[in-house]
Amino acid sequence: MLPSVGQHTGELTKLTLGEASELIRSRKVSPVELTQACLSRIERLNPKLNAFITVTADSALAQAHEAESEIKRDRWRGALHGIPIAIKDIVDTAGVRTTAASALFKDRIPTADAHIVSRLKSAGAVLMGKTNLHEFAYGGSSAISHFGAVRNPWNVAYSPGGSSGGSAAAIAARLCYGAIGSDTGGSIRMPAGYCGIVGLKPTYGRVSTTGVIPLSWSLDHVGPMTSTAADAALMLQVIAGYDAEDPASTDMPVPDYLANIGAPTSSLRLGIPRAYFYESLHPDIQAAMDDALSVLKKLTGTQREVAPLATDGTYSSVNAAYGTILTAEAYAYHKDYISKSPELYETATLNRIRVGANVSTAEYIEARRQLDEIRHSVARVFDSVDLLIVPTSPIPPFAIADLTDVNTARAKELQMLHNTRPINALGLPTISISCGLTKQGLPIGMQIIGPPYGEATVLRLARAYEQATDWHNRRPNLD
Repeated sequence: MLPSVGQHTGELTKLTLGEASELIRSRKVSPVELTQACLSRIERLNPKLNAFITVTADSALAQAHEAESEIKRDRWRGALHGIPIAIKDIVDTAGVRTTAASALFKDRIPTADAHIVSRLKSAGAVLMGKTNLHEFAYGGSSAISHFGAVRNPWNVAYSPGGSSGGSAAAIAARLCYGAIGSDTGGSIRMPAGYCGIVGLKPTYGRVSTTGVIPLSWSLDHVGPMTSTAADAALMLQVIAGYDAEDPASTDMPVPDYLANIGAPTSSLRLGIPRAYFYESLHPDIQAAMDDALSVLKKLTGTQREVAPLATDGTYSSVNAAYGTILTAEAYAYHKDYISKSPELYETATLNRIRVGANVSTAEYIEARRQLDEIRHSVARVFDSVDLLIVPTSPIPPFAIADLTDVNTARAKELQMLHNTRPINALGLPTISISCGLTKQGLPIGMQIIGPPYGEATVLRLARAYEQATDWHNRRPNLD
C-alpha cells in the first residue's frame, strides 16, 4: 500500500522510486511536484552533505513539466517517466559539465550524452544534476575531491564510502529517487552499504560504459543506486542492454527484471565463502551477518559453506592481477594529462596514477590473461549453488578526518574495499543491501553475488530479504 501523500515535500521524498512511479502514472502526483520536493531538499541538505557538485534545477523542472504534459496526453513512457534521478559526475551529460571531481575537468562540458544518459532521457527520467565522488573514481572514501569531501548522512563526520559517495548520500538523504554510480573496486556497493541503501553492480558488459570517464576499462561497471531492490530492478531495466560503441558490451537479451522479483526463493541454494570474506570482521558486522544468514536460511532451500572462489584461497592472485590492470589502465588514460597539468590533480590521486608507469607491458599482458582465466573459471562455482553471500565490507567506515592524510589514506580505503574488489575482477552481478547498524548507528551492508547475467535472481533474493526485515526502511534523521 502506498503511503498517504500530501503537499508536504518531506512526505513526497519518503516515497520509493516504485511508489512515486505508480502515483505519477495514476496522476495522483505530478513529476513537477516530485522535482520541486527534491530540489527543496537538495537546497536545504546539500550544504551539509556535499552530495551534488552540480544541480541542474532549471532543466530538471523543464523535463518535469514535459513529462507531466506527456503523461496527461496518455504518453507514459514507463516506470522512470517523470522520476528525479541523479548522475555520478563521471558520466557525460551533453551541455552539463562533467568534472570527475577534479580541477582538471572543472569546466569540461561534454557535447554528447553517455549511452546510459541517453537511455534515461528516452525513458523520461528527470535528471537532477551531477553527484560528487572520489576524484576520477580512484579511491574508496569520497574524501578526495576538488569540490570537497562527501559526508555520510547518518553521521556527517564519517565517510559515505566511495567512489560513488555522492550518489549514495543523495539516495540515503532522499534528495532523489535513484542515482547512477560506477564500480571499479566496490564504488557502488561499498558506499551503498555504508549509507544503508541498495547498490547493484551488474555483470561486466551488461551496462554500457560509453561516455563514462574511465578508471580501468577492464574493470569498470555502471549500475543503479536506490532505496529498494525493486527500484534497482526498475532502473536496471532501462540502462541495461547492448551498445555497439562499447567494446566490452555483451549482446545478451535483457530479461524483465521485475517479472519474477516476488517469486518464491525457497529453492535457492546459497553458498557462504567464509575464507577471505568473513575473516577479521568487525564484531558489529559479524553479528549483523549472523542475523542476516539466519533470516536467509528461512527464506531459501539450502545454505552451506563453499570453497574459495580463487584457487589459492587468499585471493592474492586475483587482487594482484586486479591491481596491475587497474594501475596500468588508469595511467594509460591519464598519462598525457599528468605530464601537462599535474598541479590540477589532488595529490593523493596523482600519486596513485603515477604508480601505473611502473607496470611493464609483459606484466600487464599476463594480468589480463589471468583476468580472462578467472572470469572464465568462476562460473563453475555456481554449478552447486545459485548465489553467494558475503559482507559488503569487513569494517565500518572511517571518519573523514582519518582519510585525508596522503600517506595513510590508501591503506584505510583498501580495508574498506577488501570484500568488494575481487568481485570486480570476477565481473559477477552483485547487490549490496542493508542488513544492520553498528553500535554507533552506521549502516552495515550485505552482498548477494550471482552467476554471470544472474541479476534477476540476485534481485529476487534481495527483495525477499527486504520483505523479511526492515533495515531498508531505516533512514538517517536529517529533519
